[in-house]
Amino acid sequence: MTFAIHGLAVAQGVAIGRAVLVAASRVDVAHYFIKPHQVASEIDRVRSGRNAVVDELTRLQQTVAHMGSKDAPQELKALLDVHLMLLQDEELVEGVKHWIKERLYNAEWALTTQLEVIARQFDEMEDEHLRERKADLEQITEKVLRAMQGLASPVVPAPQDKRKGNGNQQDLLLEDTVDVPLVLIAHELSPSDLLQFKQGVFAGFVTDVGGKTSHTAIVARSMDIPAVVGARTASQLVRQDDWVIIDGDAGVVIVDPSPIILAEYGFKQRQLNLERGRLSRLINTPSVTLDGQKVELLANIEMPEDAATALRAGAVGVGLFRSEFLFMGRQGRLPDEEEQYRAYRRAVEGMQGLPVTIRTVDVGADKPVGSPKEESHLNPALGLRAIRWSLADPAMFITQLRAILRAAAHGQVHVLIPMLAHIGEIRQTLALMDQARAELDRDGLVYGPVKLGAMIEIPAAALMLNTFLKYFDFLSVGTNDLIQYTLAIDRADESVAHLYDPTHPAVLRLLADTIAACQAQGKHVAVCGEMAGDTHMTRLLLGLGLRSFSMHPAQILAVKQEVLRADTRQLTPWSQEVLESDEPSQLMGS
Repeated sequence: MTFAIHGLAVAQGVAIGRAVLVAASRVDVAHYFIKPHQVASEIDRVRSGRNAVVDELTRLQQTVAHMGSKDAPQELKALLDVHLMLLQDEELVEGVKHWIKERLYNAEWALTTQLEVIARQFDEMEDEHLRERKADLEQITEKVLRAMQGLASPVVPAPQDKRKGNGNQQDLLLEDTVDVPLVLIAHELSPSDLLQFKQGVFAGFVTDVGGKTSHTAIVARSMDIPAVVGARTASQLVRQDDWVIIDGDAGVVIVDPSPIILAEYGFKQRQLNLERGRLSRLINTPSVTLDGQKVELLANIEMPEDAATALRAGAVGVGLFRSEFLFMGRQGRLPDEEEQYRAYRRAVEGMQGLPVTIRTVDVGADKPVGSPKEESHLNPALGLRAIRWSLADPAMFITQLRAILRAAAHGQVHVLIPMLAHIGEIRQTLALMDQARAELDRDGLVYGPVKLGAMIEIPAAALMLNTFLKYFDFLSVGTNDLIQYTLAIDRADESVAHLYDPTHPAVLRLLADTIAACQAQGKHVAVCGEMAGDTHMTRLLLGLGLRSFSMHPAQILAVKQEVLRADTRQLTPWSQEVLESDEPSQLMGS
């Protein structure tokens, strides 16, 4: 019987094939108290398990190093590094020792208890990218538990004959109309799992858990493989060897599809492949509208190694480098200046002379990367995050600014400050930037010039644009937070997620005013939120006067196609009609 499972669309495209299940592999953990004389041996068991996993991941790193970029994208390499870093994190290690020594927990109980302590810190983070790292911690903990118990890691079942059918009409249709690969259904996937799976024939992923910024989503996008995450019970509902369709555009998984549905999706798949081929021919085409307007298409990146992906996609620069990936999962041990400098320099040099906009650390909530505090905050989205957190720790902030300034000696660097809303914050930021330069002069360290920009993501900032433009060289609109704060919608709350509306008149007005104010003063303005990569919004943004879009590299060619087809002379009056409408979404398709 045909049925559908709904999840989050994180990597576009259609995959059709037989299901290969990797069942949820949570290890049963025994809970018991040990005798004092057993403390040392229990600690040794944890240490041995951890070392075994470190060895396994190190071997995988070596395997990755000998693979081509197609089979082992940079995102996968970086995520293996993250897992190794988490494994060797002192808070995890010392916490486990504490539970064994002080509470006399057995080794497995101590490990899972410390996992829960650290996981709570991740849950309280406002930043979605950092919150998703909780899954990485859970995965490496499970690997250690398995090693301690002498269990092998879950393995993918041996690939079955892709053409094997049961002789029914559905199997015959599949065999006659599509080349059927295998699709992977799992509770969740670790980076090392993905590396092993990539060496097989999997054409798509489905996971029960995960978000749009989970590692599975990131790697799936980098591999250009259709994926749906957050499908909840998919691994329980789908049976081994079921025929499955993954609709990565709609976030839908169709199980045991009927012949009619198969025919429809087979056609859609062929059309998407043809379209992808057409888009690939646009890589070297200048991004210019029909009426001669040049449009800058930039990339959002998370790690220095993503620069290569951005270049391959035809990006003319990096509009957003999320520096918080350097800070995640360190439990208070922040990256020093040298580590940050090397990372920023790799990104700058990787872009081969093209500009790189580095956003200062945008961690969320009151416990972003530090030790847990006694108090809790009911609404971390409105708490100590982004620039507020940086200004609360000037030494940390100056360290980051020094590292960015030093990296600017190697190429074009712009600095982007997130979540500004007050003139006092602006002045503090400028003062600390001046202090960072003075310290570098004192220390005799070479640094380069930077342009300084502010993110417009709080309505207050969008309503005081003239003040911002006095102090900053450029502005960048973070539409994700601007929508959330303007509409008072927590986009992570499923009960109100349907109210999260990029086309709400208030959101569009703030966006239009920001673009117009920058144009009037000859200042550069970009949009770096999800709206920039949404092809349904491209025409409106062009009509409003936007000429700089920053998005995930995988979205660049599709947006470029929209740009090449656009005539801003026609879009400008139409965009004003949309702005004046009470229901803009009704005009968006016209």
